Amino acid sequence: MSNSRIVVTGIGASSPLGGTAPESWSALLAGESGAHTLENDWAERYGLPVSFAAEAKVRPDTVLDRPVAKRLDPSSQFALVAAIEAWEDAGAPDVEPERLGVDFATGIGGLWTLLDGWDTLREKGPRRVLPMTVPMLMPNAAAGNLSLHFNARAYARTVASACASSTESIVNAIEHLRSGLADVVIAGGTESVIHPVTIAAFSSMQALSRRNDSPETASRPGSVDRDGFVMGEGAAVLILETEEHAKARGAKIYAAVVGGGVTADSYHITANDPEGTGAARAVRLALEMADASPDDVTHINAHATSTPVGDPNEYVALKSVFGARIDDIPVSATKASTGHLLGGTGALEAIFTVLALRERTAPPTINITTQDPEVPFRISGDGQPLGDGQQLAISNSFGFGGHNAVAAFASV
Repeated sequence: MSNSRIVVTGIGASSPLGGTAPESWSALLAGESGAHTLENDWAERYGLPVSFAAEAKVRPDTVLDRPVAKRLDPSSQFALVAAIEAWEDAGAPDVEPERLGVDFATGIGGLWTLLDGWDTLREKGPRRVLPMTVPMLMPNAAAGNLSLHFNARAYARTVASACASSTESIVNAIEHLRSGLADVVIAGGTESVIHPVTIAAFSSMQALSRRNDSPETASRPGSVDRDGFVMGEGAAVLILETEEHAKARGAKIYAAVVGGGVTADSYHITANDPEGTGAARAVRLALEMADASPDDVTHINAHATSTPVGDPNEYVALKSVFGARIDDIPVSATKASTGHLLGGTGALEAIFTVLALRERTAPPTINITTQDPEVPFRISGDGQPLGDGQQLAISNSFGFGGHNAVAAFASV
């Protein structure tokens, strides 16, 4: 495997903060929240204890042509919208199909298609179940459809590692580019599972915030009164390529993706290791690949879901890597604004990390009330300046199953 430098040349996102990556970033810097009360009767009809979520700002079926949208689950719709934006942002690279790959991710896949198909079967019988049901619900549908749309023939791979999924897809893309499998990779993740069954299931686990009276302030990473995460949806895509390929075609470069680490806790199917051993090792692996030390890191986009146990466990993990210096590194917990996009969250936060490096600003973390002394990150309700010198940032993602994935980015 070569040590080719991998760079980010295009970004795209459809998120609870905006229909594009720039719109999402602007809203994040402005301290906006994507959470709101759902405009449906689910809570009343099903007795749900949570009546809000962070829905995408722009519905993907309003962006795509109707015949295209009808053949895709919402998760794949979001993926295609974000990928088209990222591809155009990268200048629509002229690359041979056999040199273009797709590394994509989802935590759950086509949940809406699956459950709609079940409803149709029960209410109308088997003949009314759509023949496209399986191609729409399968977890690899987003990767497959991106491969079809962009004529990507090098490969089209799917990661399903819960909330670590799309960060892991970025790490895979680094490895695939360095190993010579492709010159350009469409990397990212998607999720669209704001549905009564997932709200009920996460609520049964005591994982969701129940601040129905104040959805916009419900996600409070690092605050002493946090009570769970807010479910989000959407997709984010990064166009990654070797620096040599990008410079040869005169592409603009946002940042370099210089390292990645993927580990497993082997501790519990839903809870992360309170010692943070696996998470810390993922950070160290990312820095090792980047040929960097903990002292080089100038910004962290934390996983920080706003759960009572998860936030302090992340702090423990990072302190084991950075020591006392962890309290001096500007940290952003952007799920406070976006909610938790599950399998799409890592890619969106990777974009925020890339833009933080480019804009030299760690984005604000909203809804900080009283900071928990067990989570004493240097975190702020205002943007934090990152300075003029070389910047190195990491973006953390941890998921059910004990999955840990960390990506490292450097300014250019």
